[in-house]
Order: sequence, then C-alpha cells, then structure tokens
Amino acid sequence: MSSFFIKKKGPPKVFKKSENSAGSKRKNDGDTGNKLKKKLNSKHNEEISSDSETEGPAVHRKRRANVEEEFDETPQEKKLRLAKLYLDQLRDEEEKKAEEESFETDLIAGRLQEEVLEQKGKLQRMVAKDLLPPDTSEIRLLRGHKLPVTCLVISPDDKHIFSAAKDCSIIKWDVENGKRLHTIAGGRKGTEDRHVGHTAHVLCISISSDGKYLATGDMNKLIMIWEATTCKHLYKFTGHRGPVSGLSFRRGTHDLYSASHDRSIKVWNVDENAYVETLFGHQDVITGLDSGSRERCVTAGGRDRTVRVWKIAEESQLVFHGHEGSIDCIQLINEEHMITGADDGSVSLWSVNKKKPLSTVKAAHGRHGDSGLEQPYWVAAVAALQNSDTVASGSHNSKVQLWKCGQGFRHLEPLFSIPVIGFVNSLKFSSSGKFLVAGVGQEHRLGRWWRLKEAKNGLYIIPLKRQQPEQEEVQNGEENGV
Repeated sequence: MSSFFIKKKGPPKVFKKSENSAGSKRKNDGDTGNKLKKKLNSKHNEEISSDSETEGPAVHRKRRANVEEEFDETPQEKKLRLAKLYLDQLRDEEEKKAEEESFETDLIAGRLQEEVLEQKGKLQRMVAKDLLPPDTSEIRLLRGHKLPVTCLVISPDDKHIFSAAKDCSIIKWDVENGKRLHTIAGGRKGTEDRHVGHTAHVLCISISSDGKYLATGDMNKLIMIWEATTCKHLYKFTGHRGPVSGLSFRRGTHDLYSASHDRSIKVWNVDENAYVETLFGHQDVITGLDSGSRERCVTAGGRDRTVRVWKIAEESQLVFHGHEGSIDCIQLINEEHMITGADDGSVSLWSVNKKKPLSTVKAAHGRHGDSGLEQPYWVAAVAALQNSDTVASGSHNSKVQLWKCGQGFRHLEPLFSIPVIGFVNSLKFSSSGKFLVAGVGQEHRLGRWWRLKEAKNGLYIIPLKRQQPEQEEVQNGEENGV
C-alpha cells in the first residue's frame, strides 16, 4: 500500500513531454498551413484524376478494403449474398441446358420426321428453286477411256467416281483433283479365262451404300464383284442368258438386283457369294433398273413400253404404261416416285400408286432432222437427286437438261440446260447435291446409230451452286433501312 504513493526515481518524464509538446507545438504552428494546403491539393487531385494516389502501398489499401467490408457486411448478409449468387448461377446454367436440350430435341424430331417421310416415299426437299446455272469454265472434263463411256457411279462419300466404257475398262477417279486412282484394263475377246476383268462392253455399274462392294455387268452376260477401295476382283456371277443391262444394290444391304436382255431380274447375296432367285414378267429386253431401301426394284422394259415395280417379298409386280417408244432409262427419286426417259423423246414422272405418268414432257430435248421428217432426240439417261424436287435428263443435243418437280410431283418444269457435247449415256447426282456427273461418248451406249466426231469420250463434272435466300433477304432489309 505504501509503495503506491511513493514516487519512482528517474527523470521527470512529464516535464520532457511538456517541453517536447511545447516545441512541437511551435513547429506545428509553422507547418499547419502547409499541411492544410497539401490536404486540399490531394482532394483536388482525387477529384480531377482517378490515377493520383495519395495513400500508402497497394497491400495496405487491400487490407483497409477488407476491413471495411467486414465492418459493412455482417456474416448473415454475406451468406445471403453468396446464396443469391449461387442461385443465379444455377438458374443461368439450367436455362442454358434447357435451350440446348430443346434445340437437340428439335433437331432429333426434324430428323425422325424426315426419316418417316423418306420411308413412306413422301420426302421432297425443295432444292430446285435455289440452284444456279454453272459457269462453263467451272465444268471439268476427265479423260481416260478410249471409247464412249457407258455408265458411272459416285461413291457414297462423294470422293470417288467409278466409270466404265465400251473399251471394257473400269476407272476409279478422285473427284477433288480429277486424277485416275486405279484402272482395271479391258481384255480382248477370247481371253476371258486368263484375263481379270471384262472382255466385252460394260453396260452397267453399281456400288453398295456402305461403299464396300462395286458391281459391273457386261455384254458377255457376266456380273463382276469388286472391292471398291482397292479395285480387287472378288467374285464372278453367271446365270443371265443375255447382256446384263442393269445393276443396283438395295440401300443398307449387300443384296444385288440385276436385269438383263434375257427379260429376267435376278437377286444375289454378295456377302454369301450366292444366287437367290429369278423374276420374270417383261416382254422385251430390260434396259434399266434401280432400287431404294425397300425390298423392291423398278425396271424399264424397252420396247414392251412398260415400267414395272417388283415386290420381291410378295413375289408380285406392278405394271405401268405411258411412253410411246422404247423406255431406255429409269431412276427412283424416292421410294414412291421415279423418272423415266424414252427414245420417243419424252421424260415422264411416275408414282407407284398410279398406273399412268403424273406428268410427261414430250420432245424434252427438242427435235432434229429435215423439215417434215423431224425426229425427237432420244433421251438416253436420267438422274434424280434423292428425296428432292430436282431431276436431270441427257440426250445427244449437246445439252444436259435440269428439271424441277412441282409440289407433290404433279408436274415437270424446265430449270436450265448445261452445254455438254456428245451422247450423254449416264447421269448421276452426288449424295450431297453439290455436283452432277455426266458420262459422255461419241456413240450411244447401246449401239452405233450415230457418231459425233466432235464429242470427247469422258466424264463431265458439273458443279451445282445454290443461291442463299436468307442472306439476300438480310441484305435487302439492310438496304431498305430495316
């Protein structure tokens, strides 16, 4: 208790403090004006420029900001803010996911609808209205065959073309650069036993929908099966008693349909290297054949002037009449519609549900000959862009004609013609619809009635350009100030 009242020995700090404070007061009295000016200047600078910093280092500023936040926001408020942020984030993610799912379901629904229509044979994509006539400088000619090209086929991926000719050869082409990738040379007559390949005019060619097998048929009644990628010979099918004039693989399978001048159709299983059955019905040589994904095929019966639909499973056939001359070519547009061409110069559009053509264009490629003795140009080839409203026909009037099928395949309208000199013996659209290939020769594929010396034996690759209506509408809207 007594020590509490006893003063400790030492220098009187109170006096020192008073002295220092007195000294500092004197100094401060002199500096107060300067400090006030500095503060005013710093405030003035802060208002003018956001770059001027009168505070300490960045670390101190961050700590000060954190301290202020801690003081300004309570833990409950912070939890509430973070919860709101999390909920907003979840909402955004769910909305985005819902948009993507709806887009995917729309895509799937559209594709399923297309598949259903395709199976029913009612799918008709409106392509023709957007097609533009190609520039003649863009048309490419691929030369390699010595004699007229008789038939051709395009691989499912649109990268290769296989063509065959009267010189008995088969050539595999690269579409992009136009180079020959492989040539299966033709053999001389009488060398059938030792030559791997054809020794007579090749009349027809087909490729399976998966691009695995290639089939060719010739005047010697033979069908040859090749490996499409390597052009290696696999099998030889015999059985027809006349030239093989038509071949087609059923889409999605390795079932092969063949037609012949012996008036019969045969069914083969290429996987098993086996013959299945023979169908009879035509009264004259069969000149053309095609098939889709159904278990049926369509044929053109030449001079018996009939088109027939063969229902393989039911072992029945439908007979259609309409052309006045020999029906020389046929092609399916979809499962229920087809296009045919005849030597009476007409092109006809058919439905499998009607016995007569839905539409016929007579003298589709014009007429030739002396006045009073004019004859229509024979239609030697037809092609169809699958499941669309666009078809093409070829003759020897130096033109390939493109046609538009009206709504519901009710009528045919001419679109434009493409200059091609020679006999157009074969026509094929690419799967994508980006180009059309014409197999051309100096002679007709089935005979030597005429010879056009100015023509070149080869393949014409014709690009098919499309206008973009959406962009045009946008541009028109911008021009009008929309």
